[in-house]
Amino acid sequence: MPTPTKGPRLGGSPAHERIMLANMSAQLFEHKSITTTLTRAKRLRPFAERLITFAKKGDLPARRKVQGIIAAKNRTNKTVVHELFTVIAPAMAERDGGYTRITKIGNRNGDNAPMAVIELVMDPVSAKQAVVKEAEQATAAAPADAAPAEPQVDEAQAAAEAPAEETAPAEEAAATGNGPIPANEDGSAPEGADIKGNAGSMKYHVPGSRWYDQTTAEVWFASVEDAKAAGYAPAGGEAAQKVSE
Repeated sequence: MPTPTKGPRLGGSPAHERIMLANMSAQLFEHKSITTTLTRAKRLRPFAERLITFAKKGDLPARRKVQGIIAAKNRTNKTVVHELFTVIAPAMAERDGGYTRITKIGNRNGDNAPMAVIELVMDPVSAKQAVVKEAEQATAAAPADAAPAEPQVDEAQAAAEAPAEETAPAEEAAATGNGPIPANEDGSAPEGADIKGNAGSMKYHVPGSRWYDQTTAEVWFASVEDAKAAGYAPAGGEAAQKVSE
């Protein structure tokens, strides 16, 4: 006879074991708790909880499935099936598992076999368990790629609350009318502005300086003072940027 993979078999054959588990399940559903050996309690637990899972469905196929397991050989177990579907299953509706509890009670006199009480857990779900379950359901329902909503900011209010010293020098110069001047459409210098500005490096080049001819101006300035007011620094230092006579 092959050895079972889940521990020692109850009874002499697989069929005998199924009958024993069915009878113990019927007794458990009828009396809500039974005392048996620890080995039998551990084997009964998944068997009985599977029947409770079927009963929680509540439909006719599930009822026929349970009746075929625990009431096929014993007609009196039909009342137990009714008890399972009408009383026990509704009491377990809020539970996702853990329908039974095993408590060790010591060893049996005579053969010193470890004994245990297996009982149905029909207590209402605690408030803490309910909150945890609701949080898990909300997390599972939320899209995985949903990004947190960005707070709406009133741009006018933010601008009013911004410190005055944080205003960029280029914005201050543009406000006074002496700031950076954009180049003409053909890239040439606008009238009255001959100082080139590089917006990437924030450097300015005056006519006659070393890199003036090689520099492509992104903005122009009418004077060195305007360039400095806009936050631009002399390329190569003050000595390298002297206006040619």
